[in-house]
Amino acid sequence: MDVILNRFLEVFHSITWRDVLDILIVSYIIYRILLLIQGSRAFQMAAGLSVIVLLYFLSDYLQLLTLNWLLNTFMSSILILIIIIFQDDIRKALAQIGKPPFTKIQTEFSYGIEEVVKAVTHLAEKKIGALIVFEREISLKDYLEGAVIIDSKVTKELLISIFYPKSPLHDGAVIISKGKILAAGVILPLSTNPYIAKDLGTRHRAAIGITEITDAIAIVVSEETGYISLAVSGKITRDITPATLRKMLSQLLGFESKAPWWVRIGYEIQKGT
Repeated sequence: MDVILNRFLEVFHSITWRDVLDILIVSYIIYRILLLIQGSRAFQMAAGLSVIVLLYFLSDYLQLLTLNWLLNTFMSSILILIIIIFQDDIRKALAQIGKPPFTKIQTEFSYGIEEVVKAVTHLAEKKIGALIVFEREISLKDYLEGAVIIDSKVTKELLISIFYPKSPLHDGAVIISKGKILAAGVILPLSTNPYIAKDLGTRHRAAIGITEITDAIAIVVSEETGYISLAVSGKITRDITPATLRKMLSQLLGFESKAPWWVRIGYEIQKGT
């Protein structure tokens, strides 16, 4: 016991402030990575890789030669495998790291929150399906192939006309970028998360899918129920009111609505929110 205690004291006294700083930085990085992948498919895959690494060391300790050889072959290319499996999460993490440290000064006009909320409210009342995506730091230009480029000011009337059932663009998504409607009729990747509720349709799965691999925000209007939903970071909040949608968008996009309070209250009374 004395030997162990003496050894511990030797190690403790040999620790410098650089060692403490090193440990804190690595701990913080690991903590941020865990926060980033928590609740996502990446977390499940990371857990699976951890089991494989554990098996590797266990097979080496127990001298399970065949298993150890197989796992050793696998471990030799694990870095490449990690990059392939987690490429979307790595890209998302790098984009998060690259964000400027100061909050950008943004106005309501730059995102057209009020126009989007008005359009979504109207579409929900009429039970007209819609999918609207706000681009943030990660570009969505990779998904514009086959879409119709609009590059127009965000207005309630334009959004409603795009999603009108007889419109040729109503089945796709609308992407809003830098305060303008960038494109319509956009085809988005569907989420393959097996834990998504079975009653969610293609629009909802597309909303979840694009927010799993980018930092975009997606709004969905269900044509079956008229419910409004909002997806971010691979998670979806269902059946929200227009007032809640406005508040969530304002917070997620980094600013509060600048519309005069009497305009917002009058609009909410008019729409019954």
